[in-house]
Parts: sequence; C-alpha cells; structure tokens
Amino acid sequence: MSQRDHRPNTGWRTALLAALLCVVNTLASAQSADWAQWGGPNRNFKSAATGLAVNWPAAGPRRLWSRSLGDGYSAIAVAGGRLFTMYRKGEQEVVVALDSQTGRTLWEYAYDAPFWKEQDMSNGPGPHATPLVTGDYVFTTGTTGRLHCLSKQTGRLVWAHDLFREYNGTVRPNGYSCSPLAYKNTVILMVGGAGNALMAFNQKDGAVVWKKHDFRNSTSSPILINVDGQEQLVAFMYGEIVGVDPNKGDLLWSHPHETDFGLNTATPVWGEDNLLFVSSGYNGGSRVLRLKRDGGRTMVEEVWFHRLMRVHFGTCIRVGDFVYGSSGDFGPAPFTAINVKTGKIAWRDRSLPRASFLLAEGRFILLDEDGNLALATPSAEGLKVHAKVALMANNSWTVPALAGTTLYVRDRRTILALDLKAPGE
Repeated sequence: MSQRDHRPNTGWRTALLAALLCVVNTLASAQSADWAQWGGPNRNFKSAATGLAVNWPAAGPRRLWSRSLGDGYSAIAVAGGRLFTMYRKGEQEVVVALDSQTGRTLWEYAYDAPFWKEQDMSNGPGPHATPLVTGDYVFTTGTTGRLHCLSKQTGRLVWAHDLFREYNGTVRPNGYSCSPLAYKNTVILMVGGAGNALMAFNQKDGAVVWKKHDFRNSTSSPILINVDGQEQLVAFMYGEIVGVDPNKGDLLWSHPHETDFGLNTATPVWGEDNLLFVSSGYNGGSRVLRLKRDGGRTMVEEVWFHRLMRVHFGTCIRVGDFVYGSSGDFGPAPFTAINVKTGKIAWRDRSLPRASFLLAEGRFILLDEDGNLALATPSAEGLKVHAKVALMANNSWTVPALAGTTLYVRDRRTILALDLKAPGE
C-alpha cells in the first residue's frame, strides 16, 4: 500500500464544512434582508443593506413587478422571501402574503370589520398598521381594533382578540393604527382605556400576560429603548409620552405632550445619548427628553420644546445630531432638519411634498404623498437630491420597505418591487 493510501480522507469533511458554511451564510443573508415589522429591524427606519446604487436612471430604478392591491395604508413587512401587508375590501379587512420575487398571492385571511359609528374614515378606510412577523406567526391589527395571530406559512388563524369590545380600548375616529411590537414571548400593543392602556399578549395562545394604566390611546406605535442598561417600552399616548417595563408593564416615567384630538402619531426617535425626540402636528410640536437612571429610578429632563417642527404621521430619522422629517399638518409640509440637542431648525426643503422615508448607506429613500420616489443625502447644510422619479398614481402615505437591495412600495391601491442594486453588484 502506498504512503498516499495511509493518509486520512478529509475531502468529505471539507465538502461538508463548505456546505454548512453556505447554509449559514444563506440564512444570515436572508435574515439581514428581512424588514419584518413597522420601521424595519430596529423599528427606526434604518437599513443595514449594502450594494445600493448611488444614483438612478431618469426613468427610475428597474421595476421587478407590480400589481393591484386593495385599499389601505398598511406598510409592508418582509420575512423569509414573503411580503405581508393588509388591505380593505368592502366591509372586510384582508391580511395577505405575497411572494417577494413575483408578487403572487400565497394566502389571504379576510375577516368582517364594519366601522364603528364613532369612526370617520373619509381620509381612507385603512388598514393603517403594519404586520409583525416573528417566529412562526404574523400579528396584525385593523382599523376596528381587531388583533389577529396567523400562521406565517398558511395564514391559518391561531388566535384573535377584539381590543375595543373585550378591553374597552380607545375608539379612534380615524381608525386604530398601532403596529404590534414583539418582546420575548409576548406581543405588546397600545390599547387605551381604564386599566388597559398598554397590553402584552402571549404570542402562542393570546393569553393576557399583563395590562396596565389608564391612558387614552393615540395613533402611534411603541418602541423599545435601553436606558442605562434597562430595557423600556416607550409609548406615545393621547396626551403624554410614557415609559414602562416591557416585562410587567409597570410605569417607569411619563411626560405630558398635549396635541389636538390626541393625534400623537409619529414614532418616537431614540438616540444612544439617551435623548428621546417626539413630535406631532395639530399644535403638538416637538420636544426632546433626556432619560437617566439614578437610584433605581428613571429621571426625565426636558431639554427643549417648541412648535417650529410638527411631524404629523410621516417618519422621523435621526442621523448624527439631526432629526429629519416632513413638518406640517394642514397645508405644506417641508422636509425639515432639526438639531436634536438644541432644537434649532437647520433648514427646510420645500422641493418635496410630505414624505415617508428610510435610511440606507447614508442616503434617504423618500416617497412623497404625490407618489414621487427620491434618493437624497442629508447633511447639516441641506438635502442633496440625487434622483427623483414619478412612481405611484394614488395617494402615497405608506413608508417603503427595503429588503436587501429590493425596495417594496405601495400607494392606496398598488404595490410594486424595485431593484436598487448598484451596477456590477
């Protein structure tokens, strides 16, 4: 027997290791490409995507597919190669799962949702909230306060609650719009009402884990923050901004923020320097709170407040020392930059109507309410627009979703996919 015959055969081990690494890399890539809830992976409208084009052709990014969709403003959640969103058809609301590559319907779940007599849906029937995808489940909320847990694979109903009828939640005239938030084995929602202002449900069976407080509900969605090592749930309620323990719901702090009609809608913005930015239209204005843990308690200091910036329902994003967003309720809503530490307005840009937007590779991808899509870089000096294209035909109030290098966009009646990949990638 030759010397070569006595050598251990390691070829199969090498092949197996390579295959395992391929699977791991594929799974990691798929996970990094997910946009599985309101605001994306960290609920702050920021994407870690790379390899995006720094400019677009005059006709805009390449269209991969487009299709009609029922009425609604629900944003798009992306997970595991599927899109999840909601629309309205007659007196029913529909949760739909689409193939991300083709837009083909994979399943639908429809339920009766006649409006309450207290509701005025003349600005659009909704739904407004964005599905949450976590584990094997999809969690959705509709304009009439119906909470559903569905199988991610099949759309089969796992459990459901009626937040208004069961828990006397605040009936919003323009519809319930809180997007669910996952925390450990629970899903947390703003409900509103005596003892039910905030509620946590077990993800698997819908059992109530905790329900606390008497605040009335607004039209915002909660976020998770970390204050000096403590996880806190921040909720922008009807007349205040509050922080609670997401494990048990205990109130940690609250601070008043009065707005006409309780229309505190925009998602709060948290910074690693412990500064919390909140803004609303309708005489609400903007303020920054500094949060600090001291002796087991959270101390709240108001850094500044004014009404020079009033973000109604669009997104706000912080980059460096500046928060950016469309400021205005009725009438024009110029894109505005504000210094989060001082409250000083850096600039206003009136070249874009009211816009919802996200951040990727240091650039904003903006969709304005007239259906124009733009690519721009923000700075302390102004907004540099690299490309702008007329894209959507209907009212466009829904923030896009970015998964990998594919952008998913919808207006009230249409959904489409765009390839934002840089040439040569």
